[in-house]
Amino acid sequence: MSGDAAGTSIRVLIVDDHAVVRRGIRAYLEVLDDLEVAAEAADGEEALDKLQLMAAYQELPEVVLLDLLMPKIDGVAATTKITSLYPKVRVVILTSFGEMERVHAALAAGAAGYLLKDADPTEVVAAIRAAARGDVFLHPAIARKLTQEMVSPSTGLNALTGRERDVLILVAKGHSNQEIADEFVISERTARTHVSNVLRKLQLTSRTQAALVAVRQGLVPPDDAG
Repeated sequence: MSGDAAGTSIRVLIVDDHAVVRRGIRAYLEVLDDLEVAAEAADGEEALDKLQLMAAYQELPEVVLLDLLMPKIDGVAATTKITSLYPKVRVVILTSFGEMERVHAALAAGAAGYLLKDADPTEVVAAIRAAARGDVFLHPAIARKLTQEMVSPSTGLNALTGRERDVLILVAKGHSNQEIADEFVISERTARTHVSNVLRKLQLTSRTQAALVAVRQGLVPPDDAG
């Protein structure tokens, strides 16, 4: 199952909930001699249904090009099922989101490549060919970020985004979720999510612990801690 010098094409299943994206990718891939679009799917659930049908006819694709954020079954969950059910099928993630947590989740689920949607078409082709060979292909920006994390892992305050650090300071000062929401002109629900992310990343269980960390790290003077 590989598009090698023997003359067989690399068969690709394109999965994206935007028809225009699927058509664009198909149009580019179909002009290449060694690539063949086996099918398209609009979400993870449809992709799994099509793979099940393909497997029944022993016509599984070599590579699934998969959007990360889709209705019904998202990319990470779909990747997990695909790599579990069809271990010879390689998954390349194509997404407009570059958050590292999603990268880690997708790679942990067994993805063989990770591209941002602004990637050059030649990079998409390179990722598909690499996946078919059994290699892993990462968008250069993502590869750099992963390398940085290996050199200096994000731990403690380094794991927080700028907004999360600001939220930590307000938590340490005794602000409620609603007060944090008012400060940043966001919804209370979003503020609550930020607080939850801060606690999770710092491996804390309470706002009081968060306040102590903020004081200890010099973000808030002891007298300002609520």
